[in-house]
Amino acid sequence: MPNSFSAFDRPLRRRSFFRVAGAAAAASTLVLSGCGDPGTTTSAPDPVLTLGSADAGLLNYAYVLEQLETTFYKLVLDTPPADLSAEDKDLLTQIYQHEIVHREFLLKALQSAGATPLNTLEFTFTSLTLTTRAGVLAAARMFEDLGVAAYNGAAKLFADATYLLLLGKIVSVEARHAALLHDLLQPGSFADATVVDASGTFAGLERSLTVAEVIAEVNKYLVIKVSAAGLPTS
Repeated sequence: MPNSFSAFDRPLRRRSFFRVAGAAAAASTLVLSGCGDPGTTTSAPDPVLTLGSADAGLLNYAYVLEQLETTFYKLVLDTPPADLSAEDKDLLTQIYQHEIVHREFLLKALQSAGATPLNTLEFTFTSLTLTTRAGVLAAARMFEDLGVAAYNGAAKLFADATYLLLLGKIVSVEARHAALLHDLLQPGSFADATVVDASGTFAGLERSLTVAEVIAEVNKYLVIKVSAAGLPTS
């Protein structure tokens, strides 16, 4: 099973675009990390893609997440494991189509904001077990949980409330995906303690992750890593 794919290997099935105004342009450039001392021999530094800054950078952050998910589902549906049922494939296809809509929506939002989208990403999933139903569903659940926690953590960082409203519509769908995948693997686990705090100040609330925590996970599957150094943190 080929486990390295670009996010744009398959035509869009459903489109749902709308315009988003405002926000400054993001600087999304390929840069070289690290500098060697003059006169010394050093190995070539690894290239890093930057997400940009401010709201446009946060949109790129979400765009990378959606590319990760669409690429993953495309790979699974193109080369499904033998024990994946027809019902499983139908459900994963529906999720995949949602992810395409999310990805294309964010692309339009970035273009409307005058930002440069990071749309040349290549992913590798060789660290995952995608040859069994259990492995595929576990990986899908992990990516959906990561996406929900990422949106929850990034929401407070947007300066323009318009984006907060629009991304709230995406994360609500992502949470439905996550709940379904939890139940497919273990009935009744749709909101278990791995994703919803059971006690304390945030009891009953979905967990959230910082941008840095999410990017550390996403970079495990990117051939060329991304940097969130320019994004707001509070």
